[in-house]
Amino acid sequence: MDPENILKGKIAEVLVEELLRESKNKVYRFGNGEILQNLIQSEKSFNRESRTGKKISSIPDFVIITKEKKSLFLEVKFRTDPEALEEELLLEKEFLERFWKAKIVLVTSKEKPYFRVLTPPYFVKEKREGWPIPVLNWLPLEDDPELKVKSKILKKFEKLVEKYYQILYKV
Repeated sequence: MDPENILKGKIAEVLVEELLRESKNKVYRFGNGEILQNLIQSEKSFNRESRTGKKISSIPDFVIITKEKKSLFLEVKFRTDPEALEEELLLEKEFLERFWKAKIVLVTSKEKPYFRVLTPPYFVKEKREGWPIPVLNWLPLEDDPELKVKSKILKKFEKLVEKYYQILYKV
């Protein structure tokens, strides 16, 4: 994987983690990083493409405890172009959506809203030219009723998106 894309993803994770903390949610790192790496290194026969491998690969980044004491799983994604995530989710949503029932927060630097959230089910069916088409059900993060992100806090983090992702694109 491209180191620059890894860096963009890690920045997105930290931004969302701190934004949710400042919004009075409890945020715990979860993720598959350590588990998957240890399994692949120690178990030569571990198959990442098996059903178990895909479940492990899909472990969400965070466990969130909201102000109302509700727990939920949250995956963070960065995409310059939000539409780039659509095809990936159509093909790979099974475990994240159905098994983990995770929310997805997308961080994008292309246009506002820079922070968008999906809650399962990720897609709604819309009829276009008579055909049912799956369409992502994005909401601006501040409209999520469970995470309760305030506009003032969001604006602070939007400035960070503009500042740090612009630097990466100039390199």
